[in-house]
Amino acid sequence: MASQRPGYIYAIAAAVLFGASTPAAKWLLNGASPWLLAGLLYLGSGLGLFLVRVIRKYWKPDRVDAAIQGSDWLWLGGATLFGGVLAPVFLMMGLLLSDSATTSLLLNLEGVFTALLAWFVFKENFDKRIMLGMGAILSGSMLLSWNGFSVGKGALGIPLVAAACLSWAIDNNLTKKIASGDALQIAMTKGLVSGIANTALAVWISHTGISSTKVVLAGVVGFLGYGVSLLCFVLALRKIGAARTGAYFSLAPFVGAAIALLFGDASFSWQLVAAVTLMGLGVWLHLSERHEHEHAHELQEHDHGHIHDIHHQHVHSAEDPPGEPHAHRHQHMRLVHTHPHFPDVHHTHAH
Repeated sequence: MASQRPGYIYAIAAAVLFGASTPAAKWLLNGASPWLLAGLLYLGSGLGLFLVRVIRKYWKPDRVDAAIQGSDWLWLGGATLFGGVLAPVFLMMGLLLSDSATTSLLLNLEGVFTALLAWFVFKENFDKRIMLGMGAILSGSMLLSWNGFSVGKGALGIPLVAAACLSWAIDNNLTKKIASGDALQIAMTKGLVSGIANTALAVWISHTGISSTKVVLAGVVGFLGYGVSLLCFVLALRKIGAARTGAYFSLAPFVGAAIALLFGDASFSWQLVAAVTLMGLGVWLHLSERHEHEHAHELQEHDHGHIHDIHHQHVHSAEDPPGEPHAHRHQHMRLVHTHPHFPDVHHTHAH
C-alpha cells in the first residue's frame, strides 16, 4: 500500500466512501439498534480488510509497508480506544438525548478538533491559506447539516456528542504518528477491535433485533464505507497530515446529501448550493497550496514503505528486498534542501 498517489486523492476517496455509507446506514437502521449497527459496520470493515490482508500476503508476499511493532502498538491502542470504543459509546449516548439535527450539526466538530489538536498540540504546520480553506470546507459542511438548531431537550446530549468528536480527533492525531506503517494492518486492527467491542456491548444490553440479511449488508457497507475509507484515510494522514486530511474528510456530508438528492430522499435547496460553493472554495484553496522553503532533515533511522526518491538515497544490503516500493530499516543522512512539501512523516520540522 505504498502508492505514490497524492494524499488529497486518498482523503477525498475516504470522504466519498464514508459519505456514501451514510444513506445506506440510514436505511439499515430502520428497525435496528443504532449501537448494534455501529458494531456490525466496524466488524464488517475489520473482517473485510483481514481477508484483503490474507489475499495480499499470498498474492504479493514481498513487504511493501512496515508492520506495526514495538511502541507503535501503544499509539494504535490509544487510537482504537478513543476512536473505536469511546467515540461510538459517547455518540450513542448523545443520540439518546439529542435530536438528529443537533447531532448531525455537532458531528462537524470532529474536523475542527482534529485541526486544533494537529496544529497546537502535535505542532503540524499550517498557514493562513490552509486555515481559510479548512474554515470554508467546515462551514459548508455545517450549513449542509443545518436543519434548525435548537437546544431544548437536545441540550443534554451536546456534551456527549462533542466528546465523541473530540475522541475521534484524538484518534486521528494518534493514528498520524504511525501512518508510515502498514495502513492495511492499522485499519484492519481498528475495525476488528472496535467491531468486537461495540457488537459485544450491544448484545450485552440486549440490542439484538436485526435480520440476517441486514447483518450481511451491514458487513458490506462497513467494509467499503468504514474499512476501505479508513484505509484511504490512513494513507492520506501519511502524506498530508491530520489537519488537511480532516478538512477533506469533512466533504463526506456533501456526498451523503448528493446521494440522498439523487434518490429523491432530499430536495434541492439554497443550503446545498451555498454548501457546495463553500466546499469548492475550500478544496481549491487546499489543492492550490504550495508550501516551499529551505528545511533540514536530521539524521534518522526507521522502517517504512518507500521508493528511492530524493529522501531515500541509502545503501542496500543483500538482505534488503528488491523492487520498489519496498520496506526495510534504513537511515536518512542529514539533508538541507528546498522543495514543495506537506507535513508528512519526513517533514515534521519547525517553522
